[in-house]
Amino acid sequence: MGHFRLLVVGNGISAYGSYLNMVALNVFIYHVTGSALTAGLFMAVRLVTSVLAGFVAGRLVSTRDRKGLMVGADVTQALALLALLLAPDGARVGLLFALAVITGSCATLSQVALRSSVPEIVGAEHRARANGLLVTGRSLAMIAGFASSGLVVAQLGYSTAFALDAVTFVISAGVLFLLPVRTRAAAEDAPEAGSAGAEGEKAGAASGFARMLLRTAPLLAVMIAVRAVDGLGSSSHNVALPIYSDGLDPAHPATFISQFWATWAIGNIVAQQLFGRVTKRTGRTPGERAFALGACLMSAAFIVVFAGLPTVPTIIAALVAGMADGFTEIVYVSRLQAAPDAERGRLFGLSASAENTGFGLGMIVSAALLESFSPLQVVAAFHGLAIALCAVLLAVLLGRGRTSARSQDRPGGRDDRAARDVSTAEGRNS
Repeated sequence: MGHFRLLVVGNGISAYGSYLNMVALNVFIYHVTGSALTAGLFMAVRLVTSVLAGFVAGRLVSTRDRKGLMVGADVTQALALLALLLAPDGARVGLLFALAVITGSCATLSQVALRSSVPEIVGAEHRARANGLLVTGRSLAMIAGFASSGLVVAQLGYSTAFALDAVTFVISAGVLFLLPVRTRAAAEDAPEAGSAGAEGEKAGAASGFARMLLRTAPLLAVMIAVRAVDGLGSSSHNVALPIYSDGLDPAHPATFISQFWATWAIGNIVAQQLFGRVTKRTGRTPGERAFALGACLMSAAFIVVFAGLPTVPTIIAALVAGMADGFTEIVYVSRLQAAPDAERGRLFGLSASAENTGFGLGMIVSAALLESFSPLQVVAAFHGLAIALCAVLLAVLLGRGRTSARSQDRPGGRDDRAARDVSTAEGRNS
């Protein structure tokens, strides 16, 4: 785990630059063009690129060197930011949209490659702890990035912010390049990789892989669908937060937003610490039921945040939302990582596209709904949809559990158990 902790540090540094740049770029493009439409179009281009990149990233990660892909993605983003810094003022608007494409695609590729590589870097038995460390690193990076973005831009300017982001990508690429880690299963460790890869190639497009997933591992498909709906919910509270915060304190609208995200991030970190201790003591990784229950709790806590309660219970709800969010992400990622190495890249590529699609669609729809409905109504509707889907998943899991229990009590139950679907088998073998 020593090498992986260094990787987490490098990943956290680049994540800090990304969060810093997320604020700086959005403000910069509005400053340069004076057009809210152009600023919105920039965000849309980046989001659409992220969705499409998920399908391509799944194929690349399944067939190419993952470490090289991650290093290349970081270096490409650093060079793109350097080009923006050196470009004359008249060419910057066009370069900004090129940067949106590059950052959207490279960020998705890097995420898919890293998540697919974790079991090979640390070993399958340590993947849950490793995912928790990544969640913690990203949460700390988010706090630092959002907290310092205003100060960096105001005191040092946009160019310094972009240069700092480029440096973080160079550091991340250097750490990755120097670490002696294996990111793919060795040929002797994955005898089924050839057949799985061939099946993926026959499927061709991501839609073919999705149909295969529905046929062979329906529970995994439902979990990915839940994450897509979670993206809808996440977009609703992201869009509603500024409106709700302004209603609470028009003179200081940023106060509640800062409190919320800081508390949410602390909850994420606490969840990682608790999760790591529990899994280390028990030696078991929570599965689909824990994921569904955690997602329900997360969505319910986000709804409570917007319920107009006093400060203390609202902060507690934000803390619970952060803890449940961190817990479900670790469980979800660890579950997908239980798939064979040859299939893992496509799974994470499909997942990234589903999550980004849900988030992007939710941003558009929730913004339109907030013109007519209150933040609580919009957030409750989107997160309520996630709770409903999780309830369906729980009902299916409970039904499967009762069926399995009855089959074990009947003669021939051992053979019946051997016929369980692929997703259950993968979870048992992991």
